Amino acid sequence: MDSAELIEALNSIEKEKGIDKEIIFEAIENSLISACKKNFGTSQNIKVDINRETGDVKVYAQKEIVEDVYDAFLEISLEDAREIDPAYEYGDIVDIEVTPKNFGRISAQTAKQVVVQKFREAEREKLFNEYITKEREIDTGIVQRVEGKRNVIVSLGKLDAVLPYNEQISTDEYKFDDRLKVYILEVKQTTKGPQVTVSRTHYELVKRLFELEVPEIFDGTVEIKNISREAGSRTKMAVYSQNPNVDAVGACVGPNGSRVNVIVNELNGEKIDIINWSEDIKKFISEALNPSEVIAVEINKTESEQSARVVVPDNQLSLAIGKEGQNVRLAARLTGWKIDIKSESQAKLTNFVDFSNSDIFINKKDISNETEFDEE
Repeated sequence: MDSAELIEALNSIEKEKGIDKEIIFEAIENSLISACKKNFGTSQNIKVDINRETGDVKVYAQKEIVEDVYDAFLEISLEDAREIDPAYEYGDIVDIEVTPKNFGRISAQTAKQVVVQKFREAEREKLFNEYITKEREIDTGIVQRVEGKRNVIVSLGKLDAVLPYNEQISTDEYKFDDRLKVYILEVKQTTKGPQVTVSRTHYELVKRLFELEVPEIFDGTVEIKNISREAGSRTKMAVYSQNPNVDAVGACVGPNGSRVNVIVNELNGEKIDIINWSEDIKKFISEALNPSEVIAVEINKTESEQSARVVVPDNQLSLAIGKEGQNVRLAARLTGWKIDIKSESQAKLTNFVDFSNSDIFINKKDISNETEFDEE
């Protein structure tokens, strides 16, 4: 790379990559100082100057003007300095050209290395800026390979992302060239370029999938209030619409379940309970325990805890609790309330809830004889 080619290359990089060529000039000059000292073993203070118009490179030894010269490499007398320029005074720094004869070859190699390095840095910065805007969004990835401790490498197009083992759904099978939706968890800039970590287990993956599939969520007509998820198994999602003419749950489910089924298929059969959110926490808790019916909900809120006692039909206690407690656990996360459940028979025997309390939520359609229940 000769001087003319260097200027042409820097002009091109500045135009196409948006890198200020002055930054590259300075980087080349600093690299040439190191190269000069390495190749010529000088202990002088070295300055390298590249002509910004022609690309010509010159090397200077910098010497301070002193009264008594003790180190000829670093110092110069006033008389010798004034032979170069009569305007010099004590304390000034004099630049004396010492460009080595074969320095052109070294400078060309160094300039090429710096230009390539800056080009790569610009590409990395561009990629980072592109993907940092996608953080907390979803993207379509293509499985490339499984490596290390079962980490999956997923191509996002311009770069590969890492799907760590603890961010994988247990029911997923990752085969080469499989397409899957991933949640972009984190984008970091490293010395090797942008590093992207994606997830299949994050609850916001479900949220973003519904935003893609349900126009009413995308346009804000239906709002997702909260999500609780155990990835690969079950998700509960609370939705709400301020428009009384819009069925929030129905919009998410779609005709004959068409919308929710697309998301269930994307998540390999993960069950999704979609419920109506309510400002009335008792009603919200009742809804959150879906698919179980609920007879009554009594709440207790203190400074240290907010808990609810829930009564369900005898034949639905197992359903309300769920396998290994999953249904009630997800409902508790969804609502933010601790939930204690008993069957109707258990509640009668233990006075589990106070039905005389006017604040209690009673789902009357599930009680055949409320008065008889109260008396017992």
